[in-house]
Amino acid sequence: MNGAAELPSEANPLNFQTLLQTLEAATSSSLLQVRAATSQLQNWERQQGYYNLLQDAFIDKSSSVDVRYLAVIQLKNGIDKYWRRTASNVMSKEEKSVIRSRLYESGINEPDSRLALQNALVISKIIRFEFPADWPDAITDIVHLLRLAAQPGANPIHLPRVLLILLHIIKELSTARLQRLRTNLYSVTPETYQVLGRIYIEKVQIWRAWIQNGGGEGAGLEDIENSLLAIKALRRLMIAGYEFPNREKEVQEFWTIIRDQFGDFLNMVTSEPQQLTQPIQRMIEKHLLQLSKMHLEMARTHPAAFALLPDSINLVYAYWKFVSKFGENLGIKSAAALHSDIAVDEEEPKIQERLCLKGLLLIRACVKMVFTPSPSFKYRQEQDKEEQKLSVQMMRANFLTESFVRESMEVIVTRFFVFRSIDLQEWQEDPEEWERKEEGEGDSWEFSIKPCSERLFLDLVTHFKDFLIEPLINVFYSVSSPDNEDILFKDSVYNAIGLSAAVIHKSLDFDAFLTATLVAEVQKSQPGCNILRRRIAILLGQWVSVKISTSNRHLVYQIFQHLLDAADPYNDQVVRLTAGKQFKNVADEWEFEPNGFMPYATEILGRIMALIEEVSLTETKMTLLNTVSVIVERLEYRISPYADKIVSLLPSLWMQSGEEHLMKQAILTILTRLITSMKDDSRRYHEMILPLIKSAVEPESETRVYLLEDALDLWASIIVQTPSPASPDVLSLAPYLLSIFELGTETLRQALDITESYVLLAPGEMLTDEMRNNLIGGLASLLGTLKADANGIVTHLMEVAIRAANTLGGEQAVEVMGKSLLDTNFLAKVLEGLRESWEAHQTTGPNKKYSSIDGIVETDYFSVLARLSLASPRIFVGLMEAAGMSRGESFEQTLKWILDEWFSHFENVGDPDKRKLMCLALTRLLESGETWILSRLQDLIIMWTDVIIELQEGAEDKGGDLIYWDAEGLKPDTPEAPEDERRRNLTFTDPVHTINAIDFIRSHVQHAITACGGQEVFQQMWLANVDQDVIASFGKLGIV
Repeated sequence: MNGAAELPSEANPLNFQTLLQTLEAATSSSLLQVRAATSQLQNWERQQGYYNLLQDAFIDKSSSVDVRYLAVIQLKNGIDKYWRRTASNVMSKEEKSVIRSRLYESGINEPDSRLALQNALVISKIIRFEFPADWPDAITDIVHLLRLAAQPGANPIHLPRVLLILLHIIKELSTARLQRLRTNLYSVTPETYQVLGRIYIEKVQIWRAWIQNGGGEGAGLEDIENSLLAIKALRRLMIAGYEFPNREKEVQEFWTIIRDQFGDFLNMVTSEPQQLTQPIQRMIEKHLLQLSKMHLEMARTHPAAFALLPDSINLVYAYWKFVSKFGENLGIKSAAALHSDIAVDEEEPKIQERLCLKGLLLIRACVKMVFTPSPSFKYRQEQDKEEQKLSVQMMRANFLTESFVRESMEVIVTRFFVFRSIDLQEWQEDPEEWERKEEGEGDSWEFSIKPCSERLFLDLVTHFKDFLIEPLINVFYSVSSPDNEDILFKDSVYNAIGLSAAVIHKSLDFDAFLTATLVAEVQKSQPGCNILRRRIAILLGQWVSVKISTSNRHLVYQIFQHLLDAADPYNDQVVRLTAGKQFKNVADEWEFEPNGFMPYATEILGRIMALIEEVSLTETKMTLLNTVSVIVERLEYRISPYADKIVSLLPSLWMQSGEEHLMKQAILTILTRLITSMKDDSRRYHEMILPLIKSAVEPESETRVYLLEDALDLWASIIVQTPSPASPDVLSLAPYLLSIFELGTETLRQALDITESYVLLAPGEMLTDEMRNNLIGGLASLLGTLKADANGIVTHLMEVAIRAANTLGGEQAVEVMGKSLLDTNFLAKVLEGLRESWEAHQTTGPNKKYSSIDGIVETDYFSVLARLSLASPRIFVGLMEAAGMSRGESFEQTLKWILDEWFSHFENVGDPDKRKLMCLALTRLLESGETWILSRLQDLIIMWTDVIIELQEGAEDKGGDLIYWDAEGLKPDTPEAPEDERRRNLTFTDPVHTINAIDFIRSHVQHAITACGGQEVFQQMWLANVDQDVIASFGKLGIV
């Protein structure tokens, strides 16, 4: 048997016996057998008949449970991969038909619950694909089986198995996003709902009578399990199976029944002394949770229906009464508890706590349906609009009244914001973990009472500020005194004030509170003051961006300096961690003034960095490191005195992080900010940083997928801040850019920007024979594959490279660049795109051709040609001739269509710089004195006239040029990054800005006249062919 599994996979024929042997080998304890069998199963996946045999293996009860379990898991996975019609190697119709025909029978008779669950999942996945088109009777068949299973005398295992199958069918269909699938569910809901509802009500009546008669072991447990499965299915069906549940009579009736049951079940599980056995109590608690989920999901998914269903307002009130009563015993009642040892049993949240959370979420949903309803993009009938309007009115008038809102705010602040005994215990036992949980991000508020109550409080104070702000402020003033020793209540009120900062800031003088109260309170040293210190740190973090004056910022810095002091025994780890994290909000605030912070920078930074070394959780270290990172960014060049200390922390954090790539990303981010802030002073860290970049950008690097983006940010910052000449280590990274081009991901733009920075930093090294050809080849591979803006980055980079070559070696270097453009097909791709545009412009009507490049890309392509022509008309002409020959065109043919398209496209170029560039480049072609350019004199004159008028628009000096700049007058007064200077020089040395277009045109026209033999010859040979109106318009400019 084992030998069969270990044969090469192609040597094992697919039949039932070899499949069983392979499944047995795959479930054995031998690693070698498992590997061989797994490989064999993977090879069989694409063979027709494989999944039929897997179902045979699952149905075969003579096999072990492990073998059958693996068989049904393989079947389920295969359905995901190969059942869809569009899948490659899709299962045949015959195989699908055989599998479908045996699904229900194999499921309802399965004694093992694990296997029954997996088979139910298989059925649900198939029905999602097949119903109703290919399996129209799927739901009616299962409903029929449900009716049979519920009859007296039926096999007792059938009902729970059919309910399980139906539950997963409904769950699968209810998660579908396609309207077609949801409509299919709507069509089968009424019948299914009625049958399920009868079974649920019947089973609940049976087990309730059974409990009243003394309970005990036996059939009653089966009835509870069946009713639980039924209510799970009903909950999903009620929410997803009806578009307007409130309009359905059966839903209204069932809603009333479960409303009464909810109260009865709650009394059963909370009554003292408890008469129920533990298993029965747990099952009834599960019923309660299903009912509460039904209430909450109805309010969220169908808010109008929830409000209009019978007695829903009273239902929400009942939840609120339960929430309020539960809160009475939730928090610590006396500050005396702060001084005593705390011992709390760690248990799962009791049913009361879980129902309290559902109640808070339900009230939030009611507030949301009134004030921030979810937008709907569906067309709504008049009845829909009226129902929504009525539901909002009912909630406003009957539930969200002023008295309720005032009461709820009071209850939340006095009962749910107060510390619990378990909070203090966890604070003492594991402060770092407790603080991490308290910070809570994302949707954590949906799973914990205190964060949820905070969200509800914020909802209420936001939407009912007219009558909540005044009582809240009054309570605040009554407790906000240094003499008030009720630390727990003060913490609750301060929490409320912090959460509502954006709402109450006009009604509260926080600066006065800061100076008169917080400064004194933060210095108190007595048991329990650590609770208040933690709250003060949070409070300042919440208010600093809302309303703390600049004149009081020094007090904020002093408070945080004090809270981060580990020498103070009342600044325990929770206090210092909270202060370290909250200081990020202080430093990241818009009005943060670096010079005002500098007197406190040494101690605050030092203490936060010491705290990073003290804590153990990677997540905590990252959060504190982020605070340091923000401080680095805000201090800019002032960070230099502290840089060595910050950098010294990073190697150990990098090593400790192991596979925690988020920490590595955070380290790369802070290094980027350090490099940017320190400018060229950061060179001393290159020895440490460059290997990190290399390890993240190497093609074979395992961390490349996680760290590439952050490494590129760091790399870009280094190149920007590196002065010329660059070190060999910096230059050695440049070849890795080419492999990033090949990725074609969102990192491509970063890689192109870095490449341009390299060309500016070290043009000689980047344009060596080896690097130049590879670089241009990489850029050529990108042309035509990118969007217009990204394509423009590539062509701009090529413009910079051509200019760099011209600066380094003049015409000879440009000629070398031109040869590389030919050899790498860069020029061929540019001309191919331009040729397509020219051909498209020559055709009209039904047979019109269309270009693959748009006008923006065409402008960018002509800009590259313009740079070549401006650098050397001779080289440009030679390149066009060589490119034409490779296309089988004569030189004259090539230049004709290029110039036709160029002059035609010129009027569509909107950028004045590019218009002037092309004007200069085309004008330089007159230096050749050849017929092919002189015959274009009318095009040239029209271009000159348009450009000169544009460049002189609004200028007093008509001999001037608005984009002809005086470089000396534009130098900055403040220090700049080395690349800023390089880019400034690139701009200031650009012929577009150093050449006066009017003088340039005048000199070239005069040169052309002279070369032709004088004015009279020029007039007869060329100017006579130009339209007189064109000549007149140009003549008015007074250039010649």
